[in-house]
Amino acid sequence: MTVATFMLLALTACGQSTGGRAVSGGLLGAGAGAGVSAITGGNVGTGALVGGGIGAAGGALTAPRNRY
Repeated sequence: MTVATFMLLALTACGQSTGGRAVSGGLLGAGAGAGVSAITGGNVGTGALVGGGIGAAGGALTAPRNRY
């Protein structure tokens, strides 16, 4: 159930612009990083920062390009 909810949120939160995808990727990455850190006993803040940075970069780099 949790995996299905996460996948649903991940698919619906994607933006169409580069900025929108960077923001949604950053938010999803921060949540995932904090969750993994909490489960593994690490620092939740550090996990959120790392996950957010990776998610934002991934969202911005995978934005669809306009094709004319």
